[in-house]
Amino acid sequence: MTMSFWVLVTAVFLLAGLVKGVIGMGLPTVAMGLLALALPPAEAAAILVVPSLVTNVWQLAAGPRFAALARRLWPMMAGVVVGTVAGSGLIAGDASGVAEAGLGVALAIYAVVGLSGFRMAVSPRQERWLAPAIGAATGLVTGATGVFVIPAVPYLQALGLERDELIQALGLSFTVSTVALALGLLRVDAWQAQSIGISLLALVPALAGMHLGQVMRQRIAPPTFRSVFFAGLLLLGLYLALRGLA
Repeated sequence: MTMSFWVLVTAVFLLAGLVKGVIGMGLPTVAMGLLALALPPAEAAAILVVPSLVTNVWQLAAGPRFAALARRLWPMMAGVVVGTVAGSGLIAGDASGVAEAGLGVALAIYAVVGLSGFRMAVSPRQERWLAPAIGAATGLVTGATGVFVIPAVPYLQALGLERDELIQALGLSFTVSTVALALGLLRVDAWQAQSIGISLLALVPALAGMHLGQVMRQRIAPPTFRSVFFAGLLLLGLYLALRGLA
């Protein structure tokens, strides 16, 4: 627990919170990507649990239709839990290079999807069978990399939800994924008391960054910020993928 470690954690969560404050998501993704530059993926995932949980519960609680969304999305959420807990051994396993490469690939894919503006449409008939599969796939990616945006985010965007509903649905998905990740890390003894303490302290810069990001949202065009964010995420993902495979 050196001074440089605390500077890293503070800077990472301040930046990750800022991104979430501006565009409404991205805190766990940014935190995992940057922390993985200096820490094993399992340690990075353990540190992000509390900031991710608190900020996403906040986002979830602020929306207008929690009960309706929970009823609609529960098959996906069940898949997320099962997939994450089942796959958590990957991020905490001995093949740390593979986990780091997987994290890099997940970040790069997410960045490419964001930069391309790709959108798909899911009909109610397709949703019935696609939801648990998307949830399980998201869970496996989460269990292996600590990133829970692929394929959950493109899928939720494809449901035709109103803006406020989509923000709340993302908050629900990220909250469930965070809890499932914590359970998975506990299952493989990768979330220790020390990690809990660090994670609690990381909440302070995360919330400060969110507040700063919400202020900046009034002065920066969100599409411009999103483009810069995804471009940076693509470079970070490619670097982590190459380093993990080296």
